[in-house]
Amino acid sequence: MFKKSPIIRKFGWTFLGTYGLYILVSALIGASTGLGAYTFGYAKGFSYLTNDSKACANCHIMDDQYDAWVKSSHGKFASCNDCHAPHDFVGKYYCKARNGFWHSLAFTTNDFHEPIMMHEYNVNVVEESCRYCHQEMTHEIDVGTSPQEQLSCIRCHSDVGHATHK
Repeated sequence: MFKKSPIIRKFGWTFLGTYGLYILVSALIGASTGLGAYTFGYAKGFSYLTNDSKACANCHIMDDQYDAWVKSSHGKFASCNDCHAPHDFVGKYYCKARNGFWHSLAFTTNDFHEPIMMHEYNVNVVEESCRYCHQEMTHEIDVGTSPQEQLSCIRCHSDVGHATHK
C-alpha cells in the first residue's frame, strides 16, 4: 500500500527508532540545561554561594526577615550564614543547596507557610550555630546534662537574630 522510503528499507525501523530516541533525549537534556541555566541566572544563583546576607533577600518574600536582621544585634556581628548554615565547608554548601532547592520550589509554587517557619533540619542548624558562637556561655548552662537534656537556645530566644527591638 505505502511505499517504504529507501532509508527505512536499508536500515529498518530499529535504526530510526533508536535515532529518534537519541534526538528526543538530547532535546530534553538541552531544554532542561537551558531552563536550569536561565533560572539560575534569573534567580541570581551565584550570589547564594557567597556570605553576602543581601543574597537572602533576593527573593522578596524574605524582605521582612532581612530588614529585621539588619536592625537586630546580630545584624551588626553575624551574617545570615553564621546562624543559618553549618560552620564546616561541606555542611554549609549542603545546607545551602538543600535549602535553595526547597525554598525556590516553595516560593515558585507559592506553597509555604506564612509567617515563614523553619523546618526541623534548619532549627537544628540554628541551634548548633548558637552553641558554636556562644559556646562559653552554653557550656556553663549544659554542665552535667546529656545532649537530650540540654536546653534549646531558640526556645527562649526565638527572635534574637531578627528582633526589631533594642
